[in-house]
Amino acid sequence: MSILIRCARIRQVLLQRMYSSSKSSNPSTNTEVKTIPKNLLEDSQTSHLQAENGAIFDKKPFKIHLEANKIYSWCLCGKSKCQPICDGMHKNEFLKIKLRPVRFQVEKTGDYWLCNCKQTKHRPFCDGTHKQADIQAAVR
Repeated sequence: MSILIRCARIRQVLLQRMYSSSKSSNPSTNTEVKTIPKNLLEDSQTSHLQAENGAIFDKKPFKIHLEANKIYSWCLCGKSKCQPICDGMHKNEFLKIKLRPVRFQVEKTGDYWLCNCKQTKHRPFCDGTHKQADIQAAVR
């Protein structure tokens, strides 16, 4: 099997893993397909302009119960004392932190996995990036 096909399959499996409590059924195979939730505020905020990732806080995601239609702020800098939610630590002028929190909202009330390694491509939701060897080695 070629490396390209193997990488494509691995990528597909990672994207299908569930990082929230919302599940959708796949009628053809009678199994549940797991999806990464969508940030409802993604189009109305500027977190995509922050290309940098924050400091790695932990090497595993954090499960949290979130309510629909409530706005949350996910800590991107990795310095918050109440991870994964922002506590305003980035405002400390002596720390000189340029990263700002990611504001987000969920569609349905439920349990969600928020990224704690701060390296996710689907901010603020975990996409499995923490499983990479360099991230696992960074946090002891």
